[in-house]
Amino acid sequence: MPTILVIDDEPKILRIIEHCLTREGYEVTTALDGQQAIEQFQRQDYDLIILDLALPKVDGFQVCRTIRETSSIPIIILSVRNQEVDKILGFNLGVDDYLTKPFSPIELCLRVKAILRRTKEENHSSSIDGSSYSHNGLTINPTSREVYLDDHPIELTAKEFDILWFMVKHPNKVFTRKQLLYQIWQNDYVGNEDTVTVLISRLREKIKRTDSQFSFIQTLRGVGYKFVI
Repeated sequence: MPTILVIDDEPKILRIIEHCLTREGYEVTTALDGQQAIEQFQRQDYDLIILDLALPKVDGFQVCRTIRETSSIPIIILSVRNQEVDKILGFNLGVDDYLTKPFSPIELCLRVKAILRRTKEENHSSSIDGSSYSHNGLTINPTSREVYLDDHPIELTAKEFDILWFMVKHPNKVFTRKQLLYQIWQNDYVGNEDTVTVLISRLREKIKRTDSQFSFIQTLRGVGYKFVI
């Protein structure tokens, strides 16, 4: 039974989400503020987190940062803030989806189901047909989802790793932002292509050498991106 941590400072919303998810067969734990959320996360293993941004004590962005220090667990953001900058910041912190309040509990449950299904399929796929990649100092193990650059570990979020591994499997091939958006989220994400731009920018920064102009991921202006070997 998948376990889900739901964090929101409105008890009514917590009850609605908990009822919806419990009815779908999930085990749900709730938290009313950011500090409690961090304590719950450190106390128990979860399969997915649903996180409100406007939290007392510790806000949702800081909660996300703390979680991402040690885990790539899927995170869905809930927020009344519909500004593009908040969405980009959220994805920049490694969230998997962003839902604006007011929201449909049915849609939320569908997104939860889609993300958990995709995560399970990715883990299964990696375990049966993944083979490691090593070239030019970059080493990737899709089974353990570990990345090293010149023998130094590189911490990637789940989506950063997904984009990197997809592009590595298709070296020197150019992909548009739309193509990458579909390949990584398929039909599970409703949003715009700026999400890909943010992820690629962050990923490129993480796997670059400070003493070289070489970049594993190159941008073809007005076209898309490619992983070069």
